[in-house]
Amino acid sequence: MHPNSDFRPNLPPREERALLETLIDQIGFGMVFATTPDGPRVAHVPLHSTGDGALHFHLARGNALASHVNGMTALVVVNGPDAYVSPRWYADREQVPTWNYISLELEGRVRRMDRDGLKGHIETLVERQEAWVEGGKSWSLEELPDAKFSSLEKGIIGFELEVQAWRPTLKLSQNKSVEDRARVADALESSGSPALAQLMRSLAP
Repeated sequence: MHPNSDFRPNLPPREERALLETLIDQIGFGMVFATTPDGPRVAHVPLHSTGDGALHFHLARGNALASHVNGMTALVVVNGPDAYVSPRWYADREQVPTWNYISLELEGRVRRMDRDGLKGHIETLVERQEAWVEGGKSWSLEELPDAKFSSLEKGIIGFELEVQAWRPTLKLSQNKSVEDRARVADALESSGSPALAQLMRSLAP
């Protein structure tokens, strides 16, 4: 992650943790990295934070990580909004382009879930994501016959990562003047990055 301390959340620990939990909850997707006997591998996965220091995810049984990650220390990355920042938006144009972004690294030990844990994980994922879908009645796992779910679940493995380190980066032009930050936020909003602009206004000092 970016080494500049300006790009860390400037919040009390409890508020920072709540912000990071919200990031995971609203994005709901990330990447799991680990080293296997065949070299480093990454898997793209839906994520669920338990709220008490753990992340749940699942992998296809045939995934390159699935047979190795149990018992390992792995790294999860969750990426938020990002966008290019042009020097034309600064008062002084004699600067270089950059990129504003939000990202979170979570490091921890992984353990394999049992069957009940996997089913609970899938149920939670479905319930949370269906809440975001507009129109019609929410879909429920109960609509899937037990025999069919049992057949499908054989193709996936559930895992829990016990988070031992949280490393967030909120690069939101904090190293620029208040006036430049305001110009960048306005420009980002008008050029199609309203979420990042709003985060600049609400999170950057």
